[in-house]
Amino acid sequence: MTDGNVSKTERIIIQLGEQIVSGKYQPGAPLSTEAELCDEFETSRNIIREVFRALVAKGLIEMKRYRGAFVAVRSQWNYLDSDVLKWVLASDHDTSLIASMSEVRQLIEPTIARWAAERATSGDLVQIERALNDMRVNHQDKEAFSEADIRYHEAVLGAVHNPLLQQLSVAISSLQRVVFERTYRGDNDNMPQTLLQHQVLFEAIRRQDSEGAEHAALDMIASATKRLKDIT
Repeated sequence: MTDGNVSKTERIIIQLGEQIVSGKYQPGAPLSTEAELCDEFETSRNIIREVFRALVAKGLIEMKRYRGAFVAVRSQWNYLDSDVLKWVLASDHDTSLIASMSEVRQLIEPTIARWAAERATSGDLVQIERALNDMRVNHQDKEAFSEADIRYHEAVLGAVHNPLLQQLSVAISSLQRVVFERTYRGDNDNMPQTLLQHQVLFEAIRRQDSEGAEHAALDMIASATKRLKDIT
């Protein structure tokens, strides 16, 4: 969910989500009542209930019968939801979260890269290279570059040909999307390195160099982690 061109319901979800994550409402505390939120946002109860359902799905609140909505404890927040992760990173400068994100990526992405090198078909290589070329063309356009970056990594994941991993692709892409958007650097000091790292991974997959692909993925993660730490 982006802040541009959103519906009224989505806008309220964003505002309440940011308020919860920023600490306006503490874990265990009740949200304002439906009637109060209707007045605050000048909207209907039906829309507020839609907002509550969305926030429940994100793990940010829980509904208690006859008592209303309450903020969930942080351990229940869905950090693989791209909105939640974005809001937390924007308001929480706890480096432990960055470390956790790095650990998850280190656990998953190098293995995906290794398997992609072992299993990629010619069709998979076409998809990866097409996304890489789009990254090059759009390297000065943050939104277009990020979309191409996500397609690149989704193509790498698709090259593994593991249906169970494919089911995780939404969660993996959500994590990657937030990291990529936060660490995007279109300047001449950073972009050439970013594109080169993606080229190196692609070439390793094309050569069926599983060890090289794994190392390329680790190098990418290390660079992204450093950039995240630099801006928090």
